[in-house]
Amino acid sequence: MKRKDAIRAGWAAATVLACLAGGASLLRAQATASLEVGIDEKLGMTAALDVVLRDEEGGEVTLRQIVDKPTILTLNYFRCTGICTPLLNGLVDMVNRIRLEPGRDFRIVTVSFDPRDTPEIARQKRINYLARMKRPVDPQAWRFLTGDEAATRRLADSVGFRFRAEGDQYSHPGAVIFLTERGVVSRYMYGIDFLPADVEMAVREAIGGRFRPTVAKMLAFCYSYDPESRVYVFNLTRVIGAATLILVAGFVILVVRSRPRKTGGPGPDNARSSP
Repeated sequence: MKRKDAIRAGWAAATVLACLAGGASLLRAQATASLEVGIDEKLGMTAALDVVLRDEEGGEVTLRQIVDKPTILTLNYFRCTGICTPLLNGLVDMVNRIRLEPGRDFRIVTVSFDPRDTPEIARQKRINYLARMKRPVDPQAWRFLTGDEAATRRLADSVGFRFRAEGDQYSHPGAVIFLTERGVVSRYMYGIDFLPADVEMAVREAIGGRFRPTVAKMLAFCYSYDPESRVYVFNLTRVIGAATLILVAGFVILVVRSRPRKTGGPGPDNARSSP
């Protein structure tokens, strides 16, 4: 190999190694993040029904006092600029289309895991969402609760909901959790849109004490919500990680293709005899 070719190959190899190192670092960071944020399905396990929370009026309440029928549990925080609002909007849309009667056939309980959220904020949230219902709904059918950090963390851990603080915000998954009338976890649904037929089936399963593992587990935290443009955008870290892997593959192909080919003998022109 010529000296210039050797230098070129050396630089290409160094670039590939650098990309591999960067990609490995990103993958390690993403693996660490995925361990801290996500859902560990705990089907058949009982939620922490005895943790003391605050109701919309500031009084102490436990989930054991509320969960007396199939319950859709959501864990959010009220200052969220990400998926919390679209998720709660999705629940409103579902309730407006479902045949079951909220309050009679099932309940919804939204618990904030941000200790800075107050009962006053929770009360206003409930007023806002109930006002968007297309039929009369008993306020007791959808509860908005708050609590201190220890209580809400214990509740989240009991249902496998993993979140973490990032500055003054939180990174967390988007999901709703179905509980039986005894507070046993029966099903998870991921995302921000919920089909009425799926919810009706999940409620019936909860009534019968049946548990269904989730097949599609695409969590909504794979995307970030841009509150200014009101659209979802790809998470930058994940995009960089994927781009790095693509670049590594491209460099490997480039190095392989740039290697000089070995010739098996003289070409057709050289094989001709001189006149």
